[in-house]
Formats: sequence, structure tokens, C-alpha cells
Amino acid sequence: MDDLDRKLIELFAAEPRVGVLEASRRLGVARGTVQARLDKLESSGVVTGWGPDLAPEALGYPVTAFLTLEISQSAGHEAVAEQLAAVPEVLEAYTITGAGDLWCRVVARTNADLQRVIDRVVAASGVRRASTVMALATQVPYRVLPLVGQVD
Repeated sequence: MDDLDRKLIELFAAEPRVGVLEASRRLGVARGTVQARLDKLESSGVVTGWGPDLAPEALGYPVTAFLTLEISQSAGHEAVAEQLAAVPEVLEAYTITGAGDLWCRVVARTNADLQRVIDRVVAASGVRRASTVMALATQVPYRVLPLVGQVD
């Protein structure tokens, strides 16, 4: 990744709808160069998507919680993860080290609705127990852009 790649990523992160032609004008390079660089960044896995970022709160899900799941070791992480993926309120799930086996970020419509979400997660075969922590406020939102400046 060179300086042009960094500038492209920063530009498209700030203005996702800028377009290839306008990006080439702003950066002073050929349109084909911009397109080739974007294609390279996408094919190499640096850029993983072009869709809009969505706010769960604006969709009616203002409650965020983190679930640490203990699973039956015979169930397997993949089988449990497949069931979790069927729960729309599960935004992400990771295999972890430590006291639990899986970590999930979930959202709910209300605190009371969170219990329904937890019940649905715990109903997945292989899940033995869930420990829940509710988020009160977002101090640093999910981000990756600061890493772009760190890549040599």
C-alpha cells in the first residue's frame, strides 16, 4: 500500500459516493489508475465492501449488549455460529480465549426485548450458558481507517 492507496481509501471513507472520475480529478491521476487501484484494494481484501454503514439505533435497535457464550465442546464453534447467524440481532460473533468460547455483539429494541434476544441465542443447540454485559455509551466506534496510516 502506497501513498496513493492511502489517499484513495481516505477519500472514499470520507465521501463514499464521490465516484471514480471525481476521485481521479481530486487526486490528480488518471481515471484508469483510480479504478485499477480500487480493484487491487478490493481483490487483495483491503476493501471489503462498498455498501452503506447502518446505524442500529436509527433502525429501532438502541440497546447494545455483549454476550459471552459457553458452548458444548462437542457442538463445535461453526455449528453454533451458523445458528447465531440466523438471529438478525446478532451483529457479530467471534471465537475467543478465556472464560467463554464465543463473544457476540447483539442489539435489541428495548431492555425487555434484550431478554428475547438472549433467549433466542441461548436456544441455539450447543450453547450452554450466556453472560451478558450491556453497553451504556459508545466511546470509540468501530473503526479501521486509523490503521491505514500505520501500514508501510
